[in-house]
Amino acid sequence: MGKQADPSASEDRYLVPGLARGLEVLRAFTAERRRMTLTEMGQAVGVTRSAVFRIAYTLDQLGFLTYDARTRTYALGPQVLRLGYGYLASRDLVEVALSHLESLRDRSGWSAHLGVLEGREVVYLARLPTRRSLSSVVQVGTRLPAHATTMGRVLLAALAPADLRALYAGTELTAHGASTPTTLPALLAQAERDRAAGFAAHVAGFEAGVASVAAPLRDVTGATVAAINLSTVALLTSEEELRGPLAEEVSAAAARISLALGFTGTAAAA
Repeated sequence: MGKQADPSASEDRYLVPGLARGLEVLRAFTAERRRMTLTEMGQAVGVTRSAVFRIAYTLDQLGFLTYDARTRTYALGPQVLRLGYGYLASRDLVEVALSHLESLRDRSGWSAHLGVLEGREVVYLARLPTRRSLSSVVQVGTRLPAHATTMGRVLLAALAPADLRALYAGTELTAHGASTPTTLPALLAQAERDRAAGFAAHVAGFEAGVASVAAPLRDVTGATVAAINLSTVALLTSEEELRGPLAEEVSAAAARISLALGFTGTAAAA
């Protein structure tokens, strides 16, 4: 790690050198350097061992560092995670996803959308329409049946089977195209297939003439919190293209958005 500017040498009279130095110490910890002695911390931020002792002691007392007396080393403490989670939770989902959706639309040439699950419906929160003359007709705020749409399907697939059964208990499933499940066992089977695939795709599923493929978005806890999709014209998109290159594009965009939301690769168990 390169040396940071010495906060004590700054001409900014409002800067608190001790606080700045403490933050430098926290930034010195990395995935490759998870534990450090006082000497190593001092070297990392360019101060002596004695000078860094009070900083480390204070951070330890506040929970931002933890001390292992056996190895005489420090590691990041739980308060650091709370700060990071608070920052991630404060970021608006649409704000985080929008630039990625725009790139997905531009790379694929098709409309991109973002949606969340509310009950048995998927609610559209963002829409990036294709620049072609043909475009999806859904608008932000549109509610569609989750079991019949690709975004809804990946969101339902994230639910535990028992929760999915409870959600649709006593509910009549309306058919929207030949592939739409109309019974609870068929819905459970569809969710299992979508969960295994990691995405959902169909041609003329909810709307005649429209093909779609969707992938889930996960947050810092690994939970699925939303979904994104591409909507294309069925006549211009083959099944192979939908489940191949387009599914890969959507899944890659979903992974980038999930990373921005704090997801590091371990999904929450359904």
